[in-house]
Amino acid sequence: MMETLMNYAMKGGPLIWVLLVFSVTGLAVIMERGIVYLSYGFAPDEWLERVLKEVEAGRIEVAMAMAVRCRHPVARVVQVYLENLNRPAKVRVDNVKRAGALVLEGVEKRLRVLAAISHLAPLVGLLGTVTGMVMAFARIETLEGAPKPADLAGGIWEALLTTVFGLAVAIPCMAAYHAYDSVADKIARRMELAITALDDVLHPSCSSTCPIGSPALTQRLDQSEDFNSVA
Repeated sequence: MMETLMNYAMKGGPLIWVLLVFSVTGLAVIMERGIVYLSYGFAPDEWLERVLKEVEAGRIEVAMAMAVRCRHPVARVVQVYLENLNRPAKVRVDNVKRAGALVLEGVEKRLRVLAAISHLAPLVGLLGTVTGMVMAFARIETLEGAPKPADLAGGIWEALLTTVFGLAVAIPCMAAYHAYDSVADKIARRMELAITALDDVLHPSCSSTCPIGSPALTQRLDQSEDFNSVA
């Protein structure tokens, strides 16, 4: 089976090697991001409820220790919020926004690589098919006498190989990109929820007038929607 695939790949032309690089890169990013997201763990809502109970009880140090031990990105924002609890409101707001932006940058890391591969691979495959068709018809033109159907069919199916390989690379990368992008969106929403929940618990009087997380964190969601609409 592997030998057959290699034979097909060798007949697809030089652009097959470009698609091979795309496939290796895409697979590496998919595996790396999958391991990172699995390392975050699950059920951030339950963890946040426990933290809020500790905060309501006045055990800020216990809540801080829970945030330090947790690997989920939501915990990093909660940790920064609690670390700046006794500082002026503007300083706390700026530090939480900065921490949220850095955390989301780490969550989204390399996702655009998957998006780029999913868009470029079919185009590279189509380019390989078009150039292969041109070369096939150029060879037929040089043949003496009437060309046989086998001469035409052989050149065409070899040219179509790059399109097949391009789609085979693009489809998994596109699926992984949308799956991981939805994970990043969910994390962004949970970070905003954590911040507003802490506001309600610790500063109920200003929770409606000083939303710490919304502008910085939800900007990521708007950018993601714009990118998908362009795609």
